[in-house]
Amino acid sequence: MCLKGENISFGYKKNNLVLNNVNISLDQGEVLGLIGDSGSGKSTLCKILSGYENDYHGNISIDGKGPFPKGYNPVQLVFQHPEKAVNPKWRMKDILNEGHNVSQDILDSFGIKKSWLNRWPNELSGGELQRFALARALGPETKYLIADEITTMLDAITQAQIWNTVSGLVEEMNIGVLVVSHEKNLIKKLCHKVVYLNEINNS
Repeated sequence: MCLKGENISFGYKKNNLVLNNVNISLDQGEVLGLIGDSGSGKSTLCKILSGYENDYHGNISIDGKGPFPKGYNPVQLVFQHPEKAVNPKWRMKDILNEGHNVSQDILDSFGIKKSWLNRWPNELSGGELQRFALARALGPETKYLIADEITTMLDAITQAQIWNTVSGLVEEMNIGVLVVSHEKNLIKKLCHKVVYLNEINNS
């Protein structure tokens, strides 16, 4: 069981490819680190692997089947800036349960307080919003989680709390995780294996 990207190429201009024949695979239950320089195409690759970007060449398969099924996406992407991934006109309880009803166990794991549920996104901190984004992403049908610099903007204590929670939940749920980060120490601590984008990208 794996999420696989084969011969993935992407460019904003025809002769200027950001990604060129990239091959990457993430097994269910594996925690894989992805390291690359700024502007190297990490976020673009994350969007392609999770179905947010469709204008690419190559092939994405999930557990040996064609790209993305209708309905709930088993590949969930969590962005660096959670405020950009929520509807500012919705209360947090509506944002949280948009795709599925999030269990109380997961809310408790992330330390999401009951009083936060009736707040608007702009009434929460970045760390609090990111907890909601992760709780929403870890649904019962999620098989793969792509974490694109998810704690870069947070303080060290919040980073540690969030990653401890994520690590425990994904192991319990047997979810494959792609951890994208500039922080090599974090990657080495969390991941079973590390991939360097410049080594798999022929652009």
